[in-house]
Amino acid sequence: MTLAAALPLILIGCAPGGPAASVKGLAPAQETWWENLRDLCGKAYAGALASNDPADASFAGQPIAMHVRKCEDARIEIPFHVGEDRSRTWVLSRTETGIELKHDHRHEAGSEDEITLYGGHTDSPGTAIAQLFPVDEYSKKLFVEHDRSPSTTNVWSMEIVPGERFSYILRRPGRHFQVDFDLTRTIEPPPAPWGHEPSGS
Repeated sequence: MTLAAALPLILIGCAPGGPAASVKGLAPAQETWWENLRDLCGKAYAGALASNDPADASFAGQPIAMHVRKCEDARIEIPFHVGEDRSRTWVLSRTETGIELKHDHRHEAGSEDEITLYGGHTDSPGTAIAQLFPVDEYSKKLFVEHDRSPSTTNVWSMEIVPGERFSYILRRPGRHFQVDFDLTRTIEPPPAPWGHEPSGS
């Protein structure tokens, strides 16, 4: 059983080189998880909806892709494409106390969505496979301001089973969203996400 499944009520282009060591503070399990993510740098993978929440019906049958597009020692950006929608980018950062996840949401013209840069920060070592990101205070305020109070209990998680699967998961009471990506084969990288320069520009 995965860590995310065990907590149903509370969850919801890379520079080469060795381990990222410019920011201290990661627990050994987090270090392993981070390096497993770095191993995906520059690659893109196809995914599919793995949950069955009616709220996500629009995702069903859509081509889904993730592209580990930009990597630095302490920051990794992963655009998440659903059909022709290129509005979403996951931004992961190493901090002095763990790993932070933010969601960069843009409009097609490149401007920021009014609900953007929300996310959370690890509050436990997690495991080498799964890291959990409980919603942070900035995001709680943002959600309340935009009448999305249920999201103030969000817990995001990301799971990496090297050579097999990457999963992005959102859980809160009464809500479960999960997308699984097939790491056994790569796909052609998709176009740049909205608001970001094309690769190589």
